[in-house]
Amino acid sequence: MEPRDLSSHAVYRAGRGIEEVARDLGLDPGDLVKLSSNENPFGPSPAAVEAIESAAPTAHTYPKAAHTDLGDAIAEQWAVDPAQVWLGAGGDGVIDYLCRAFLEPGDRVLVPEPGFAYYPMSARYHHGTTASYRLEKADDFAQTADVVLDSYDGERIVFVTTPHNPTGAEMTADDVERLAEETDDETLVVVDEAYGEFARTDSARPLVDERDDVAVLKTFSKAYGLAGLRLGYALVPAAWAGAYARINTPFAVNALACYAGLAALDDEEHVRRTVETTEWGREYIRAELDAPTWESGGNFVLVEVGDAEAVTAAAQREGVIVRDCGSFGLPECIRITCGTREQTRTAVDVINGVLAG
Repeated sequence: MEPRDLSSHAVYRAGRGIEEVARDLGLDPGDLVKLSSNENPFGPSPAAVEAIESAAPTAHTYPKAAHTDLGDAIAEQWAVDPAQVWLGAGGDGVIDYLCRAFLEPGDRVLVPEPGFAYYPMSARYHHGTTASYRLEKADDFAQTADVVLDSYDGERIVFVTTPHNPTGAEMTADDVERLAEETDDETLVVVDEAYGEFARTDSARPLVDERDDVAVLKTFSKAYGLAGLRLGYALVPAAWAGAYARINTPFAVNALACYAGLAALDDEEHVRRTVETTEWGREYIRAELDAPTWESGGNFVLVEVGDAEAVTAAAQREGVIVRDCGSFGLPECIRITCGTREQTRTAVDVINGVLAG
């Protein structure tokens, strides 16, 4: 017996972890600086940790109340009806929900290239097909409505990532609105704002009130430091928000994640500290690194280093883990997550040393 033919399905390649690299190189994990996965360098909010510990004895119960409470809190934060908040197991879980709600077999999805590999993966899982629009390095990865529309051909879903990973490019809310206006009435524009807390441009959130063809994706993985709990959500138009009840995986968001999310929402100081450190880190990397970089609205900076695989390997031997962007189709680039000030300075010194080699 065999599964269905999965030969056309790509494998998601995550950034390398501390334990993995330490084991391969025979290093002490405590001596490594990991800046490869766009994680929060300060970890989760202490309030979220306390909430997890307090809720742990109730882990034998289903998270219905916790799910409702978190949805209500997010709805209040964004001034939407609770039904418009679609919670999921990470941003990728919410992407699955949107594909599940909108795609019929054979429907097309338009995704950015380079971009998040899970967009086309989810489309294919739901028996859709994919096409891409290209963000060109020669244009500094400019992300505009025109760039997307030039490749648009009536797709059912169009994904926009702003700030974009791994380039850091942003699309303005005005361009998102124009994109929605100039695509078909039955095309959903999904605006992935996983890095939105770090952005220099405004959120597309107001379009959720004004239109029925724009959804905004958010996550607790980045600024809130809860990547390991897998917690994300979409803000969707009221007109079709009720579809969630028909496509939601039962209790997909676990109770501990919900309680942690509630606590993290209240810890504004933790988010402020994270964002301020990221803003400092972006400027420091761009000013001090001896290599071409691009402006970024995320918690990372894209850097052109020539042979990214060789630079990444050499940096790892010196105790710094960064992301080789070959899997994004950019084998000449690395991506450096903004860490603490100390971590960021260390990374810049090590990579400068490797480049001077």
